[in-house]
Amino acid sequence: MIVTSDNQIKTQFNEFLKACQSEPVVVTVKGKAVAVLLSVSNEEESENLILTHSLRFQEILDRGKQQILEGKSMGHEDFWNEMEENTLNSFEIHPRQ
Repeated sequence: MIVTSDNQIKTQFNEFLKACQSEPVVVTVKGKAVAVLLSVSNEEESENLILTHSLRFQEILDRGKQQILEGKSMGHEDFWNEMEENTLNSFEIHPRQ
């Protein structure tokens, strides 16, 4: 792990981007860690990293877990049957009035 200041990041950003390919780069302001540069190898990895740190996404997951614990869940087959039904209904052609 590399630890560097915000001032060093400003002047040597490209070097730190290269360095984060092999290890995390911790950025500090007045000696306190405020950010981390991490490399990602593909879009999926990037998305996973972002979602892991998304408070909104974590709230959705927590709400879903709570619903499961309360027995307010839907089985796999029922879910996909409902999705198929909703998809078909959304493509119905309605005559103009």
